[in-house]
Amino acid sequence: MTPERFRRLRAVLERRQPDLTVLMDGVHKSHNFSAILRSCDAAGVLEAHVVPSADGLELHHGTSAGTRKWVRVRRHETVTAAALHLRGAGFRILAAHPSKGAADYREVDYTTPTALMLGAELEGVSVAGLALADADVRIPLEGMVHSLNVSVAAALLLFEARRQREAAGLYGATRLPPEEFERRLFEWAYPSLAAKRRRAGRAYPVLDEDGEITRR
Repeated sequence: MTPERFRRLRAVLERRQPDLTVLMDGVHKSHNFSAILRSCDAAGVLEAHVVPSADGLELHHGTSAGTRKWVRVRRHETVTAAALHLRGAGFRILAAHPSKGAADYREVDYTTPTALMLGAELEGVSVAGLALADADVRIPLEGMVHSLNVSVAAALLLFEARRQREAAGLYGATRLPPEEFERRLFEWAYPSLAAKRRRAGRAYPVLDEDGEITRR
């Protein structure tokens, strides 16, 4: 771990948004899932949520480019369980779905705790997911196609959220509690040692400003 690498990790973590996330409802193509995670990382999302399809889901390593190291993925058995978890954490759930009452995605406020729910490529958000959403958002289209690739839609939504949050100053300073920030920073910097310590039930070592372990 070089000092430059450690400072880069710290700077990225300081801009993570704990109250912006995505919920993938049955997204079953691994390249789409991985591309969405990549957009999450680029927009500063701290954690993503997924309800796997019946066929399961594995990351496409060529597309994810190691993103899962930086964006934690929480799996849920059902979309209902995922929605309950997110609501309990104070999130509003917005479904990407072109319903009659759906709002233009550019006219929605994303500076409050927001979970963006996206469905599978052909089926879209599930019926159960739509029933659980607080509102629907749509991306206006001019051509003959009815929808965008789900990973493209995710990128548009996330970067509109990023634009608004940047303007509101939400990337200006870390929004994680100090203990959580230091814990995650150690896990990013020393993932193997962190896993070993967790298995042993031991606290993480203390790091200095250059990322060097000062006390075990």
